[in-house]
Amino acid sequence: MDIPAANHSYGSEQSWQGYTGWPAVTPLTSQPTAVLNSAPAGFQCPVSDFQSASSAMVSGVPPPVCMTDSSAPPPLSAGPWLQQQPPWGPPPHYFNGVLYEANPGVSFCSNTQSPQGSGSSQSDSRVSSPSSESRYGLDPQCLPSAVRGMEEDRAEWEGKVYVSEPGSPLPPLATTDCTVEDRGNASPRFIRCTSYSFPTEGTTAQQSHLPLGAIVTPLARLEKGERPPPVCPSVAEKGCVPGCNACGAYMCPFMAWQDCGQRFFCPFCGKLAEVPWQYYQPTNRQGRRVDSDHKPDLSLGSYEILEMHTGQAAGMLLALDVSAPAVNGGQLDLICQHLRSFLTSLSSEQGADQSDVPVGLMTYDSRLHLYDLSPTLSRPHMLVITDTEELELPVRDGLLVPLKDCKDCIDNMLQQIPQLVAGSEDTSSSQDLPIHAGLKILQAVGCPGKLLIFHCAPLTERTLKQSSSGFFGSSKPKSLFQPLEPCISLAKECVSQGCSVHLFLFSQQDVGGAWPGHIPYLTGGGFYCYESLQSEGDRKQLTCDLRRCVETETGYKAELRVFVSKGLRVSGVYGSCNPGTNPTHISLAALDWRTALAIQFIHCSPLDEQRGVVIQVALSYTSSQGERRTRVHSLSIQCSRHLLDTFRNCQAQTLLTFYCKKMYCAVLERPLQDLREELQTEVTEALACYRKHCCSTSVSPGQLVLPQFLKALPVYVNSLRKSEVLLPGLHSSVTERQLLRSQLVSMDVRNTATHFYPLLLPLLSQPMCSEPVSMLSAVEAVRCSASSLDPGGLYLAYSPLTLLLWVGRCVPHQALLQLFSITCFSLLPSGQVCLPVLENPLSISVRRIIDNLQSDAPYTLKLQVVKQGDSSEEALHHLLVEDKSPNGGASYADFLYHLHVNSLRLLV
Repeated sequence: MDIPAANHSYGSEQSWQGYTGWPAVTPLTSQPTAVLNSAPAGFQCPVSDFQSASSAMVSGVPPPVCMTDSSAPPPLSAGPWLQQQPPWGPPPHYFNGVLYEANPGVSFCSNTQSPQGSGSSQSDSRVSSPSSESRYGLDPQCLPSAVRGMEEDRAEWEGKVYVSEPGSPLPPLATTDCTVEDRGNASPRFIRCTSYSFPTEGTTAQQSHLPLGAIVTPLARLEKGERPPPVCPSVAEKGCVPGCNACGAYMCPFMAWQDCGQRFFCPFCGKLAEVPWQYYQPTNRQGRRVDSDHKPDLSLGSYEILEMHTGQAAGMLLALDVSAPAVNGGQLDLICQHLRSFLTSLSSEQGADQSDVPVGLMTYDSRLHLYDLSPTLSRPHMLVITDTEELELPVRDGLLVPLKDCKDCIDNMLQQIPQLVAGSEDTSSSQDLPIHAGLKILQAVGCPGKLLIFHCAPLTERTLKQSSSGFFGSSKPKSLFQPLEPCISLAKECVSQGCSVHLFLFSQQDVGGAWPGHIPYLTGGGFYCYESLQSEGDRKQLTCDLRRCVETETGYKAELRVFVSKGLRVSGVYGSCNPGTNPTHISLAALDWRTALAIQFIHCSPLDEQRGVVIQVALSYTSSQGERRTRVHSLSIQCSRHLLDTFRNCQAQTLLTFYCKKMYCAVLERPLQDLREELQTEVTEALACYRKHCCSTSVSPGQLVLPQFLKALPVYVNSLRKSEVLLPGLHSSVTERQLLRSQLVSMDVRNTATHFYPLLLPLLSQPMCSEPVSMLSAVEAVRCSASSLDPGGLYLAYSPLTLLLWVGRCVPHQALLQLFSITCFSLLPSGQVCLPVLENPLSISVRRIIDNLQSDAPYTLKLQVVKQGDSSEEALHHLLVEDKSPNGGASYADFLYHLHVNSLRLLV
């Protein structure tokens, strides 16, 4: 029986009133009949924790932390009626089947669409899992669906053009593929706001409990058919009109012209700025300059300024570990072979742009070996440096040489290095030594660049050693995620020089607190781990990682400045960067299309409702060719004194990304339990505020009320709360959680939303089995729950960090034959696999979809086959975010139940 759905409208005039049938009074205990995860004897009313008590007792897992704290609503009081009930007594009057209404005359109406978010009927043979059942008798499939919300947005915008201009409607979701046209406002690919209607008063903003912020991706990748920001000559070349000389903001379409164009009003500082006579143009009757349509800085939301034409091109330094573990393990020989083939293809296939890249080579163990690659030498010279404490370069010339001039020298050296160091007994090797050396080389040459380190020896411990068990103590929770002071100092030096560190690690021991990925991610680089290079999958992954690392367009020595309308100020910046004293000025060693930052604003004075709010982000960076550029993004949004406008103009995916970056940055200094409770409290108070101040009609206490575009926020926030970073499981690895945090804290909105609510695609649908398809839109995703899995089906689970192919034990033999070229389920191997190339519609469709997903992913993904009932199925359980998670996180249904009840308690 479905939860009775109230009538709702998706127009802009009425807010969605949600689902009826929710408890109108404080929750009491429920009767879990025939439920596998029923509570143990003696379980009291769920006043302190809504997670399954039985699941907390499995395998000795400690009970999950309480969902309420001193700042959250107080626990339910045990009144006289409750005290007379048995510990696990009969259900209250408002439960009947799935949910009971206090009014027995309410008519139940079923949804016209299936709970999976599509119109197709559901099979009766779904996987039955205790983790997908609710403790309170709710039917999880009848709750607000994130899948349905994305499908509705895709149906509205996919294949269409969204015009980004002042006064435009809410932009399409980040997960929707559409074309964006810039007509005065920056594309949502560059800037997305948590709300497109800011409150005019600071007290109103605090009352809403919604963060005011923006997710900024300055170098975001554009879709096919979209125009990149036009490049304008610098102000010195009279290409752009000078911006505000008082606050330093750049020219944008939101400067208000006065005195026939002789002055303009700056919305960021509220002052009048004079226009130099060399740049003067009169204004028309509408108050716009007559040359606005011909100048991007006056008519577009995004444009670039070419500040300097010539400069030092970004270099690429290769650092190879030649210690005894690397030689004896065979990794060094395989790495040299890969680099030889990679550099050969780079110089021959990519043309002049890549062949002009300055390249350098070094090897290291306990000593440092530099190589002079000057084309004037008959063969390279090796320079050995034994004093690595006070590192000084013996020479400068020849350490960085254009690839086209030294490709033969490097190829010969990579071929000879394994023989030169054969029999080495030097087992000591520091992963920090090549960073110091590479930084010295880039400083001596005077250019930015990428440093690629291939490390095979066991990682050296610094001064901190702590196991994962220490994380559960509240005394020093931050020491697991917080980098040591030497790492921070070295990262700051790399930032000032524009040195981006990429570490390729072939050592697999648990290093505890000496995680080596801090410097790569603080410098805009990457951290890549490999079990070995013996398997074909690892070798293919190394090749793909090298290409992504080298060929991705990158900006170096970046300076990001943030401007916002007078009345607001920047209170914090969250992302993969070193926070400075001034949050409006951020320095980055390097960034690319995957780099995103969250910026938070707070009120310092009331806003002008007529002028609205203007946000400007200016990124000054050095391109790979050595050009100094400034990319300017400007966005104008409305502000209102009505709370309803603030809620109505929010999007759940943007809020999720903001919360993720803020919480994952806060783990450096705050206990995890406090962060989880803060997330729950913020969402609860926001829902209570909306229910109290924004409902346009009378709402009964038993009716769940959610803002129109925030219906998916509870499932997103619950997925964030129970992520491995904030809620580690019994088998959680410290290094894996540190890597996960570093990857997610820099992700954009699209990838963040897909990570916390992955795609679950049924592959045995009629379109895929009848004819080849390549578009993801041809496959309708289902909800991330075990109840969505059919034992007779194949499902592809995708997140930006994981790609799984789940195979049910009752899958037809014909499907196995078409996809894997086998006929028996028992013969199918689990784990990493490469699908065979078979000429049939199913095989072609699946391989095309996998290729599309892998090309869009920010990291190289390897396909893993997961068989139903196999031990590898635990990897899929982490992606089924609507169910109870393996680490003890609550299900979506239970979490939403408590959000509703706690929001009611706030209104009492």
